[in-house]
Amino acid sequence: MFKSVTQRSIGPSQKFQKRQFVVATALTLGGFVFGRNARLANAMARGEIHNKNYEAKAQVTSIKDSRPMKPKYDGHIPLYPHERVLLFLVSGLKSYFHPENGDNIVQLGEASAFTFFLENLQRTMLADKTGRRILREQPDITSESLDMERLSKMGPNTLGYSYYKWLLKEGVSPDTRAPVKYVDDPTHAYIFKRYRQCHDFYHAVNDLPIIIEGEIAVKALEAANIGVPMAALGALFAPLRLKPAQQQRLYEIYLPWAVRTGLSSKPLINVYWEELLEKDVDEIRRNLNFTPPPDLRALRRERMKQRQQFKVRYDKHEVE
Repeated sequence: MFKSVTQRSIGPSQKFQKRQFVVATALTLGGFVFGRNARLANAMARGEIHNKNYEAKAQVTSIKDSRPMKPKYDGHIPLYPHERVLLFLVSGLKSYFHPENGDNIVQLGEASAFTFFLENLQRTMLADKTGRRILREQPDITSESLDMERLSKMGPNTLGYSYYKWLLKEGVSPDTRAPVKYVDDPTHAYIFKRYRQCHDFYHAVNDLPIIIEGEIAVKALEAANIGVPMAALGALFAPLRLKPAQQQRLYEIYLPWAVRTGLSSKPLINVYWEELLEKDVDEIRRNLNFTPPPDLRALRRERMKQRQQFKVRYDKHEVE
């Protein structure tokens, strides 16, 4: 029965597109998996692997042709089941071998945004007064909606100024978050966009940089708190490609902190960050049950200083 229905529903042009999609995927896998990665660990150690600015790229026209349904919102690209599976597999491999490309992380996030996960997040929001209001009002976090100039003039210990200062320090803006394209349900698409847009607030409140260790820590926090599948995958597998010193910091300090904090805090998807900008950031941390981790930048600087001192002593010994 299933076989006959499938055969009737797929015409010759669609079969050709399917073969085209599979062949193109196979041809590109080798380049992404076995491409440049010899110096990836060194790039991670220098904090150079994070693509801070998402650049929207033109979609392959063959993917847009003959979709399984009409787009349900602006920018929506419906996928066939086989395309979604391939997107998950390819983006997963690309994210593991080339995490320096932000497009890979974006695609993996949506490919792993399973319906049951998004439905669970929707129930979490509907069960909370603030969450229901966020779903009803559907605010959009942008530079314009937050008013960066206003944030820059807020008190030094407000959430708004802390967020503004963190954005400047990391060289990013609220506008660099990618739009949602592959989530079919419009409400689920907004929920996933909201999760994506709030990500930088988790960084800012805990003063975690967007270098690879900081990203893994925040992903682990998201996985523990709201169960994001891609965040859990990142927290599990991303550390495997790091240097021993980076792994040690993560396993001994930042991952335990992230899991403990995520499990003890209220659901972060229900935080209306835009309405807390003028509040004291320490008060917000207390209300969320956040205790910021040790300063990652300072630990990295101390590690670099120790390495330099060791090198000087070693070179001096060699001269003598």
